[in-house]
Amino acid sequence: MTDWLMIFAGGLLGSSHCIGMCGAFALALGSTRQHVVANLFRQATYSLGRVFTYSTGGAVAGYAGSRLIADMGTIVRVQALLSMTAGALLLFQGLASLGLLRVFKPKLHAGSCLGSSLFASLLRSTRLRSVFLGGVVNGLLPCGLVYAYLALAASSGNMFLGWTTMALFGLGTLPVMVLVGCGGSLLALTFRRHLFHFAAYCVVVLGVISLMRGIGFLPSFGPPAAESCPMCR
Repeated sequence: MTDWLMIFAGGLLGSSHCIGMCGAFALALGSTRQHVVANLFRQATYSLGRVFTYSTGGAVAGYAGSRLIADMGTIVRVQALLSMTAGALLLFQGLASLGLLRVFKPKLHAGSCLGSSLFASLLRSTRLRSVFLGGVVNGLLPCGLVYAYLALAASSGNMFLGWTTMALFGLGTLPVMVLVGCGGSLLALTFRRHLFHFAAYCVVVLGVISLMRGIGFLPSFGPPAAESCPMCR
């Protein structure tokens, strides 16, 4: 249960990236609906489209991890490698978000995506199914934190656990993005900063746990971690 809570909290960190990179999409989505309730439904539907993409990717990653473990488990400790890779990526993202590491952050301008007639039409559409598809497309945009959680999903070696990992991550990004789309003033900037810092610490802790779990899979460190860890089954 602790793992699930930290994954969800880590998704809140993704909200900070979403605001900077894709916040303009949420604002553009709300520009066609002035009524608060109508806009809320559109924002929630759009975010659920992203969650659908993330969770589907998590299921694929979990299945791929299970196949690698089954096909190559006798040659290399695949689950140990996947867990340690996920841990390293999570640690990097968490420390970078806390300002302890300097990284290059490429800026994704809204115009680069809004210039696409298909994507722009999905955002302007009055049909919720089109808005949902717009969220699905948004979920395909490159993001380092998403890749870190996909590695964590793959390390689970299980299709359902991979799906759950990414679904929880995606749901963690949903509240802030919906609030931004409905009006950024609904969430105080100071509170949001504290929330992001808490989430960053959760990502660091989750990274350490994943690294230790990977070490536990190595033959010289006792019984497999899967025996004592629900995330590894």
